Amino acid sequence: MRRYSAKNNLQTLTELNITPLLDLAFVLLIIFMITTPLIENSLDLVVPKSSTAKGLVNPAEVFTIAVDKNNILKLNTEILTPEMLESRLAAMRVENPDISVVVRPHEDLAIQRFISVMDILQRVGIAKVGVMTRRDDNEAVP
Repeated sequence: MRRYSAKNNLQTLTELNITPLLDLAFVLLIIFMITTPLIENSLDLVVPKSSTAKGLVNPAEVFTIAVDKNNILKLNTEILTPEMLESRLAAMRVENPDISVVVRPHEDLAIQRFISVMDILQRVGIAKVGVMTRRDDNEAVP
């Protein structure tokens, strides 16, 4: 005859099995490692067409804001302070609401100075803004 003890053999599970969680994390990591390079190199930008689009911008109507590395601002060829530039751009926008501006920063210009010029354009409400760059001769042309 076998005796049974009064002790209960049921125990609570005190540890969580994280093996399936780690398996899932590694699978997701591998998926992202495989797909990320494909996403970066597969950018084929095709500009949409519109039947109501306006023609090209007239280069005579485009104003250039040049910013050199010493934070000297020039509107076309005239040297201005940031406050004068903002008031001049606001007046020009009142005359022509469809004004276009190209910002030509120096390559050694601090990014914060460039952003301050872009903030001026934002405050004035000029939406047609471009940034002038030049081609890097060290890179191969495709």
